[in-house]
Amino acid sequence: MSVIYLLICISIVLAVTFLYIFIRAVRSGQFDDDYTPSVRMLFEDELKKSKPKTDINSENQD
Repeated sequence: MSVIYLLICISIVLAVTFLYIFIRAVRSGQFDDDYTPSVRMLFEDELKKSKPKTDINSENQD
């Protein structure tokens, strides 16, 4: 039974450590995306030029 208490304590310490490292990385800007917004504006025109999909059945009902 004492092994379970030891494993629970170790897992809590490990979880708190990972939480601290994650929060520290977020606050330092590790996950900020600086590249995508600058590239997105280059490809907006290609997205607007694509034809809307039409239903095949509605065209053949004439």
